[in-house]
Amino acid sequence: MELQLAALCNPRLLHSSHAFLPKATSTASTSSSSAAAGEALKPRPRLPPPQQQQQQPGVSHQHQTRRRRELGAAALASLCAGIEALAAEGRHDEARDAFRGARAGAPFTPLPASTYDALVASAAALREPGFAAAVLWHVESSGFEPGQRAWNRVLRMQLACGMLAEARQVFDGMPSRSEATWGTMMGGLIDAGRPRGALALFRELWEEVGGDAAPRVVVVAVRAVTALGSACAGQQLHCCVAKTGMYEDQYLSCALIDMYNKCGQLDEARRVFDGMPQKSVVAWNSMLASYSLHGCSEEALDLYHSMCEGGVDIDQFTFSTMLRVFSRLGLLEHAKQAHAGLIQRGLPLDIVGNTALVDLYCKWGQMEDARNVFERMPIRNLISWNALIAGYGYHGMGQKAIEMFEELIAEGIAPNHVTFLAVLNACRFSGFVEEGKRIFQLMTQNQRTKPRAMHYACIIELFGQQGRLDEAYSMIRKAPFIPTANMWGALLTASRIHKNLQLARLAAEQLLAMEPQKTNNYVVLLNLYINSGRQTEASKVVDTLKRRGLCIHAACSWITVRKKDHRFFFKDSLHPQSSEIYRKLDSLLKEIKQLGYVAEENELLPDILPDEQKTSKVYHSERLAVAFGLISTSLSTTLRVTQCHRLCHDCHKVMKFVTQVTKREIVIRDGSRFHHFKLGTCSCGDYW
Repeated sequence: MELQLAALCNPRLLHSSHAFLPKATSTASTSSSSAAAGEALKPRPRLPPPQQQQQQPGVSHQHQTRRRRELGAAALASLCAGIEALAAEGRHDEARDAFRGARAGAPFTPLPASTYDALVASAAALREPGFAAAVLWHVESSGFEPGQRAWNRVLRMQLACGMLAEARQVFDGMPSRSEATWGTMMGGLIDAGRPRGALALFRELWEEVGGDAAPRVVVVAVRAVTALGSACAGQQLHCCVAKTGMYEDQYLSCALIDMYNKCGQLDEARRVFDGMPQKSVVAWNSMLASYSLHGCSEEALDLYHSMCEGGVDIDQFTFSTMLRVFSRLGLLEHAKQAHAGLIQRGLPLDIVGNTALVDLYCKWGQMEDARNVFERMPIRNLISWNALIAGYGYHGMGQKAIEMFEELIAEGIAPNHVTFLAVLNACRFSGFVEEGKRIFQLMTQNQRTKPRAMHYACIIELFGQQGRLDEAYSMIRKAPFIPTANMWGALLTASRIHKNLQLARLAAEQLLAMEPQKTNNYVVLLNLYINSGRQTEASKVVDTLKRRGLCIHAACSWITVRKKDHRFFFKDSLHPQSSEIYRKLDSLLKEIKQLGYVAEENELLPDILPDEQKTSKVYHSERLAVAFGLISTSLSTTLRVTQCHRLCHDCHKVMKFVTQVTKREIVIRDGSRFHHFKLGTCSCGDYW
C-alpha cells in the first residue's frame, strides 16, 4: 500500500556530510543523499574547547597536560559516578563541567554506558549543540559502540539541540532502525517546524515496511498533519489506519480526534470517537475539548452526561474543560457537582482548573465562593488574579476590585493589558471616574502597557455613564489609532442613555459603516428615533434592514432547575407548566404595579419578532423564565437566567420590582453584561 502525500511532502530529505555516524552496514538506508529543498540547515557546531586552567608556578604546560591525561581508573570511575549523580539531580551545568575534566583526563578511554546516558540527557536538557557534539566526539574517539537504544538517545539529543543535519546523518547511518527511531526523527522534525519533512520520512517508512508501520509511528505522522492543518492529508492517513485495522490503539484514535478537531472537522472527529471499541478517559476528554474549543457547548454537555452515565471517572482535565461549558450555559450546579466529585476522589485541581473555577463563580455572582477558591490556591498566576478582579468588577464591587489590583502590585506582580482592562471595567461598572482616570494614566506611563482600543472604550463608557459626553467624544478624537467599533459602541450607549440624538446618530453611522450586518446597531438607532418621535427616520432604518436582508430574530432565555435546562420564548406556551407560569407572572405584575411600576413605551424589543411588536409586551422570555424559577425553587434560591439578547428597559425595571416583592436575588446574563438584582437595585447601576 502506498500513502499518497506527494502534494504535501517534499521528496528530498535532510542531509549533511558533517557528522559523526554510527558504523553502518550494507543494509543501511541510502536516502541520506537527498536534502530538504528550501530549508537551510544549520552548520555543525564546533567542539567546545576544554576549560583553560591556570598554570601552576614552576610546572610546564607540557607536564600539566601529561598529568591530566594520566587520570587513573579509580579517579575516572569516581568522576563518572559524579557526572551521573549530577545529571540525575538536574544539575546539568555541573555535569557538563565535570565531563570536561573526564574528556581532558581520558580522551580516548570509553566511559560506562550509564555515564554516556547521563551526558546525553544533560546535553538535551541544556540544548547546547557544542556540548552534544563533544559527547558524540568522545563516543567515537574512545571506540565505544552504542546499542540501538543508545543511538536513539543520541538522536533525541541532537534533535533537542537543533542539530537536524547531524541527526539525519546519524539516522541514515544506523545499521537498524526501530519504530522508536523513526518516531524520534519524525517528532524532531515536527518540533523544529518541519512537518513536511516528517511526512516525507513517514512515506519512506511506509514504502519500506509495506504498510506495516507501528501505530506509535502513525501517531507521529498524524501530529505532522495536525501541524500542517491539512484535513486532506489527515483523511489519507485515516484511510490507512482503517485498512490496517489500527483502531484498537487508543493513542492513535485520540490523535485522529485531535487532528480533525484542529482542522475544524468535528463530524469526522466524532465518527472516529464513536468507532473506538473501547474509550479511555483521554478519548472522552479529547472529544469534549473539541466541542468546547469550537463553541459547541450543548453537544459537549450531552457528551459529558453520556460519560457520567457510562461510569467513566472524570479527571482534572475533564473538569477544566467542562468548566468552560458550564460557564457559557450558566450551569453553576453542574460545576459544583463535578467539583465535589473530584474532591471525593482525592484529585486536587491544578492552577488551570482552580482559575477556571474562580472565573465560573465570578461570572455567576458567587463572589464568596470565588474568593475562597482563590485564597486556597497553592499557586496563583496573573490569570488567577485577573479572573477575580474582573469578577468583582462585573458585579458592581468596584472598590474590592481596586483593592485586589493594589494587592497584586504590592506582591510584585506586573499587571498586563488584561489586568488593566479588568480594573477599568470595575471602575466603569461602579462609576469611579477619578479612579479610572488614575489607572488609565498609569498605563500611559509604561511603554509595555500602552492603552489599547479596549481600554479607550472603557474610559469612553465611564465618562458617558456620568453624562460627560464631551470628554467621551474627546477620547475618540484623541486616540492615537483609528477608532474601533467598541469605542463607537461605547459612545452610542452613552448617547442613548442621555438622549443626545446628534452624537448618537454620529456614532451609529460609524458603527453601521463598520458592522453593516450587525442587527443590534439598527435596533439601538430605531429605539432612539422611536423614543424621540422621529417616525420618518425610524422608517428609513426599517427600510435599510429589509433592503439588506436583515431581520430581528426571536431570541430565548433559559434557566436551570434541578440540573435540567428550561428554555422560553416570547409568549411561550410549550412548557408543560405554562398555565402555572402565566398565573405566577400575572400575579407578580399586579403586585409590582401596586409598588409603582409603570410599563415602558416606545421601545423596540429584541426578543419579539417585528410582526409582534404591537402585541402585549408583558410575556417576555426572561420574565417567563423568572416566573418558572420562582414556582420551582425554594425561597432562598438565587435565580440565574441566561439570554443571548440585550435586556430591555421594561424587563430591567420589572426585575428590580420583583426582587423587592419576593426578596429573591436574580442574576441575568444578557448579551452585554451581568445584571445582579437584589432588593430593588441592579449591579449595572441602570447603565447598560
